[in-house]
Amino acid sequence: MAGETIITVVGNLTRDPELRTVGNGATVVNFTIASSTRTFNRNTNQWEDGDTLFMNCSAWDSQHTALASNIAHSLSKGMSVIAQGRLVQRTYETENHEQRTVVELRVDTIGPSLRRATAQVNRQHNNNGAAPQYAQPSTPGSGAPYQGGATQTTTAQDPWAADAASGFGTTFGATPATNSDEDDF
Repeated sequence: MAGETIITVVGNLTRDPELRTVGNGATVVNFTIASSTRTFNRNTNQWEDGDTLFMNCSAWDSQHTALASNIAHSLSKGMSVIAQGRLVQRTYETENHEQRTVVELRVDTIGPSLRRATAQVNRQHNNNGAAPQYAQPSTPGSGAPYQGGATQTTTAQDPWAADAASGFGTTFGATPATNSDEDDF
């Protein structure tokens, strides 16, 4: 929708995501991300923690995605994550009949931060066991649905398709240097 506030938050989960089913049968997951600033103090030559933002987050399953369930099964307390979504404000009434207003992040996409960790991604399958179909072709111009993973196609017109043994630098537009003081990388 137009006019929504989209933000990205990078931080650590402060607790395990809590998956629950609400009265109408919808599935929601709630969790909190703590995002702290760190600055380097040149006087002490040490890193110092700044203020911490504790962002309450929620995500929902829908008929097209199992986002809430995937979060609950994939992420846990202490994990570093990157979450993007919309800021939403909601009002509720406490047991003492007091009106409270909170701002939370309605997560549209989330994943683990790979800055100091690794992850294994497993594609979810639909009810009949097939991978979901996407509009992206698996190879340029083939019209076949995207099946995941990287593909390598080589054509005569592709300047990047040259064999590495035949001289990578020649396809880039420069003559390879045989005597160079620069390190190869």
